[in-house]
Amino acid sequence: MGLRLSTSPSSRPPSSDAGPAGPAPKTRGVLAPAVRLLLALLGALAGYQIADRIRTSSYAPDLDQPGKIVWQLAFTAAGFALGYVFGVVLSRALRRGLDRVDEIMEGASGAEVLVAIAGVVVGLIIATLVSIALVRIPLVGVYLTVPIYLLSGYFTAYLAAKKYVEILRLLGLRGSFDALPGLTPSKLLDSSAIIDGRILDIARTGFLEGEILVPRFVVEELQHLADSADAEKRVRGRRGLDFVRRLQSSSGAVRIDDKDYADIQAVDAKLVRLGHELGAQIVTTDYTLQKVAEIQGVKVLNVNDLANSVKPAVLPGEVIEVKILRQGREQDQGVGYLDDGTMIVVESGAALVGSRVKAEVTSVLQSSSGKMIFSRVLA
Repeated sequence: MGLRLSTSPSSRPPSSDAGPAGPAPKTRGVLAPAVRLLLALLGALAGYQIADRIRTSSYAPDLDQPGKIVWQLAFTAAGFALGYVFGVVLSRALRRGLDRVDEIMEGASGAEVLVAIAGVVVGLIIATLVSIALVRIPLVGVYLTVPIYLLSGYFTAYLAAKKYVEILRLLGLRGSFDALPGLTPSKLLDSSAIIDGRILDIARTGFLEGEILVPRFVVEELQHLADSADAEKRVRGRRGLDFVRRLQSSSGAVRIDDKDYADIQAVDAKLVRLGHELGAQIVTTDYTLQKVAEIQGVKVLNVNDLANSVKPAVLPGEVIEVKILRQGREQDQGVGYLDDGTMIVVESGAALVGSRVKAEVTSVLQSSSGKMIFSRVLA
């Protein structure tokens, strides 16, 4: 299995109330007053036109010339005030929207941007068709087209970016999905990979490619562990939650995915189904989950495989120094560990528990569940 991991920001970074990092562009300071002024002027124009329509209709009140001027000015002023208030609301929403765009663009891939632009175009086409009917509405029809264009473009762009993987697959790119630039499959982290902790170092060093997704149900599983009455489970759960927080802080490509499946109870089954739907790859240290996922056509990246592939080789006949910590399962065996956590089984080491000895490596067993070294104590 080629565990090719590199950070390519194709995700949406976690939201922050403080807005995106770094200073906002200078144009942001001019944008809010400009929007308020524009909406106020449009409101004044709309008020003037409404007053003029009413004045020339059969329902117009009988006014002298000064009264007609006051009538016109009152409607114009009311339109100006309403437009200004609406401009204040719109400018604030626009400012938050632009801040959000900054956050998204920091981590968006080229594929996401391209599909989102196509979504905007589709939205504008839809808005044009709707506007044909709206402009026939008396007085306000023309003005209703503006929010229709804005909302339609926004929602279609949002949906396109949200489902860009599925859209590209529907367009026939599924077969070459992994090879297309910017279309690197997302990585789904399971609880074992998070608790293990090495995934944090892998992400920091830039070897994790694509969007990193932590499903909400995995976070809930870690929370249940953290609240467990069992001390060992409690430590593991708290460790996992801490690593999730540190992953979010260290990489803008980490996102909590809220998708859940009420009809499935097992977390592993949910993870496999989510991976299958998103075309994502599962990152785990669970050998059983790896086999189940691969049977169902979901690719799995096992952190142990990566560790084994880059770990310095220990060859039979090599002499190593190890502290025997406990007795092994078999008679007269002792068990110790290297600094990287690799288990060493020492023959004739049961009587030397607590001692540091020199042992000769006799064989090495390496698998996706880890590596074990067998050795015997040197005389």
